[in-house]
Amino acid sequence: MTDPLIPAVLAFRDNGTPFSPHYDDIYHSAVGGLEQAEYVFLRGNALPERWQGRRVFTVLETGFGIGINFLTTWAAWRADPARCERLHFVSTEKHPFTQADLQRAYAATISDPAMAALAQTLAGAWPMLVPGTHRLEFEDGRVVLTLVFGDAVETLPALRLRADAFYLDGFAPAKNPEFWTPAIFKALARMAGEGATFATYSSAGEIKRALTQCGFEYRKVDGFGWKRAMLVGHFAPRWRVRRYEPPAPLEVDERHAVVIGAGLAGCAVVERLAARGWRVTSLERHASVAQDASGNPAGVFHPMISRDDSVASRVTRAGFLYTLRRWAALEQLGHHPVRGAPGLLQIAADDEEARSMSEAIAAFGYPSEYVTPVSLGEAQRFAGMPLARSGWLFPHGGWIDPASLCAAQCAAAGGLLERHFGVDVARLERAGNQWTVFDAAGQAIARAPVVIVASAHDAARIAGLQHAPTRSIRGQLTVLPPGAVSPLGMPVIGEGYAVPLADGATLTGATYELDDPDTSLRPDGHLENLERVAQMLPAFDGIVDPARAATLAGRVAFRCVTSDRMPMIGNFADEAASTRDAQRLRGAWPLDLPRVDGLYGAFAYGSRGLVWAGLGAELIASQIEGEPWPLERELAEDIDPARFLLRALRQGTAR
Repeated sequence: MTDPLIPAVLAFRDNGTPFSPHYDDIYHSAVGGLEQAEYVFLRGNALPERWQGRRVFTVLETGFGIGINFLTTWAAWRADPARCERLHFVSTEKHPFTQADLQRAYAATISDPAMAALAQTLAGAWPMLVPGTHRLEFEDGRVVLTLVFGDAVETLPALRLRADAFYLDGFAPAKNPEFWTPAIFKALARMAGEGATFATYSSAGEIKRALTQCGFEYRKVDGFGWKRAMLVGHFAPRWRVRRYEPPAPLEVDERHAVVIGAGLAGCAVVERLAARGWRVTSLERHASVAQDASGNPAGVFHPMISRDDSVASRVTRAGFLYTLRRWAALEQLGHHPVRGAPGLLQIAADDEEARSMSEAIAAFGYPSEYVTPVSLGEAQRFAGMPLARSGWLFPHGGWIDPASLCAAQCAAAGGLLERHFGVDVARLERAGNQWTVFDAAGQAIARAPVVIVASAHDAARIAGLQHAPTRSIRGQLTVLPPGAVSPLGMPVIGEGYAVPLADGATLTGATYELDDPDTSLRPDGHLENLERVAQMLPAFDGIVDPARAATLAGRVAFRCVTSDRMPMIGNFADEAASTRDAQRLRGAWPLDLPRVDGLYGAFAYGSRGLVWAGLGAELIASQIEGEPWPLERELAEDIDPARFLLRALRQGTAR
């Protein structure tokens, strides 16, 4: 992250109207602000008429502020009986308001009861103020707000979407010259769909020239209130202005997908596709869901903090925040996974790590609801027992029973899900626009236009991938019976982990053994788990005993990881076509690679399936439907299954 977020300080004028000191344009009154939003942005983009009868319609806004434009658009969508099936609203914001300030702003400016209700719903769902992409869903997922917190100059070019309408919110070039740069308008042109329209308060000459140079046609129309004129127009390039087309929905005769694998990855995909109305056939080699690593008694979930805000940290942050919202939505639907109370402690490996992580948390400006450093005394109070060192607290981290989560996701899919167990998938074959799935006996067991391979260690083999360097990590867990140790106040992680389960037992682990296929419990594995936990929790010293270790219960599972320890999520590349064209593609970027229609992967989640699976499923569903991606393009490329093929092409080693 190059610029830690500085939440905007909400100021009030004498008449009580809030404004952000970072922007030139303000709403002079509550009614005027809503009327301006409707006049300039809805009418300026010919809405609601243009979204009527559409399955998906996407609006891109260049500055969210307090969300007046979004609320006005949402209200218009609700009032329109011919509305689109799904409305996506994507907006950037460099200086987001705090939730409390947003609530105060709405209370001071919005008097209409219906609009006030929408505003309070938005404020109640307002995300933590951390950088990156935040996806919020309303109206049972039919209205989706994707907020990108960060500088628009950096974030707009990182978006991957097809925009149908642009709300170029009024930034005066004279007062905000750093915003209206050529890069901004080129980014807009890259995202414009056919016939995309725009509207903006500004009619400055710089804006007109930039729009024209990037393929937009404009006309000046009468403004609203204190704005004498405004610009409206549409994307109509006279020449090719972009190298890559924006994403489009996959053309299918039937909205039906086969998902191979019914662990965390597969069940998350089932839920996300079914939520969009897809019929899903689930194929699982075991007799029930969550039988491999997803069948562990519990798993911990939390963000990842790093000094440089690495790719892994950014992807994990996005996944963690998205996951919390999805689980809450499942619970609101009556599907309740088994999980512990909120709160998770991470203990520093040494004093130097404790100091450097505290400095990183402060430097990035993370809010305390996301993560907060804790002293040794504070950490011990949270844990309920002595600790070796201080660390940091994730207030919304914790533990969950993965199998119960998988069951909840499948239950949410309802009648759209058809399940088949005891199926050993061997290969896939495509004919026309249909995929056929064959079992080990060579029998065709399912057909659909879309297949998502979410079967961990078997995924690369089933999909026929040559460039997917995955390995197996044996992980042995240890379960301490109730009463063996004093109960913990919350999960504690570090060199190992200790999780207080609902039945009074304590789960510890896990070993990390590369390419070790042994499925049996080993006493030395139990001993290793206890020794690592005792380094964090001195109270565990008394049970570090070889004789006792031989009597303990546990479980062995195998994690699937890639060589770079990042997951494989997204549309598969056509490896054969890429290899044949290797010379031309030697300098390729991910969007240059030919892709296999209708074939996707969600695997190699390692130890982070709980925080990666939901976001990965949403990314795949968005790719299939041609919807805005739920995270920045460069992060999606870092988890793209084609990244290893791309490296081989660049190195001249693709075969």
